[in-house]
Amino acid sequence: MGLLERRIGKKNSTVRTMVLPKHASQLVMHDIIHKHVEPGAHLMTDEHAAYKRLSGEFEHQFVDHASRYAEGIVHTNGLENFWSLFKRCIKGTHISIDPQHLAAYLDSEAFRFNHRKADNASRFTMVANSIKGKRLTYKALIGASEGYTQNQFGF
Repeated sequence: MGLLERRIGKKNSTVRTMVLPKHASQLVMHDIIHKHVEPGAHLMTDEHAAYKRLSGEFEHQFVDHASRYAEGIVHTNGLENFWSLFKRCIKGTHISIDPQHLAAYLDSEAFRFNHRKADNASRFTMVANSIKGKRLTYKALIGASEGYTQNQFGF
C-alpha cells in the first residue's frame, strides 16, 4: 500500500509504503489511513472498495480508472509514478526479489523518491548519519526465524 502526500510549491511530494497481506481487509486499510492521514485532509484514491466509507472523516474523492485517470485535481498519478519507478527498479536492477525482503526494497525506493532532488552523495550521507549507533545482525538481515541454527562459520 502506498500513501503520497502532495506538496504545494517547491517542496517535493513524499510517499510512505507498507506491505499488506494480499487480501487486506477494509478495516486494516482504514487503520493505516487513520494512522498516517490527518482527519479532514483531502484524500484522493482510486475506486477500490476498501476506500469506501472514508468520506465522513476525510474530504474523500476518487477517480474511476475504468473511465478516466484524472478529473481535475482528483487523480492518483503521483503515486502511480512511484509504483512505476519501483517496478522499473526491481525489473531493471534486481531482476527479482525475495518477497520476505519486499518491505526493505520499498523502504529503499521510498527513501530515494522522497529525496529525489538530492544527489547520491547527499543521500549517502543521510543514510550513514541515520545508522549511527544501530546494529544489524546477520540473523536479522536474512530474516531468520526462531529455529535458526548457525553454520560452521558462525552465521
